[in-house]
Amino acid sequence: MDRRLVLWDVDQTLVDFGGLGAEIFAAAFARCTGLGTHARTRGPGRTDWQAFRETRLANGLDPADEDMAGFAAAQEALLAERGPELLRLGRALPGVAEVLRRCAEHPGVVSSLLTGNTRPTAERKLAAVGLDGLVDTALGGYGDDRPDRAELVGIARERVERATGTAFTPETTVLVGDTPNDVRAALGGGARILAVATGTASPGDLRAAGAGTVLDDLSSPDAVLAELLR
Repeated sequence: MDRRLVLWDVDQTLVDFGGLGAEIFAAAFARCTGLGTHARTRGPGRTDWQAFRETRLANGLDPADEDMAGFAAAQEALLAERGPELLRLGRALPGVAEVLRRCAEHPGVVSSLLTGNTRPTAERKLAAVGLDGLVDTALGGYGDDRPDRAELVGIARERVERATGTAFTPETTVLVGDTPNDVRAALGGGARILAVATGTASPGDLRAAGAGTVLDDLSSPDAVLAELLR
């Protein structure tokens, strides 16, 4: 069997923090722009960079990509300040810890992240629910790498090839996510998609976006591993 590169989305695929993530995003946006009151934008599955751009536009500001670094720093500071809330509100979704552990131990799997979060944000979220160390976060694609989620697939593959010497293909790369944007990222970036209906999107929404395989959740590690390794 060829090795598999498995790229996991974070929010509502692996973990749930209620509305805390959106609350911290809004506070970081206010801190870095000086807009104490501002219009928020919505859309699950966006990268932080894309959400930052869209929120600037919604508030009459130039997209100003060069300000993304300042936003990311503000968000990281707020996550540190509100660490106790992350611990209190966060939870790993059913089956996640076991399936990540089994992927980490499997000699034929390289397991990392493909998420709209920045890498520090993703790492904080995983650590808050005891999932740190179960994926190699150095090899993933993140929301401050590019605004377009589909581009993160290639970025992650390049990082993996540099680190491991293995060149993964669209057939041997699997993206796991819960939104239509995850599905589109896989199809546009060159990966198989394993969609899970653990967020706001229904199984029908995920299939309509192009997902051929949709699971209700990750609560059956045997079923998840079978899909990842097929």
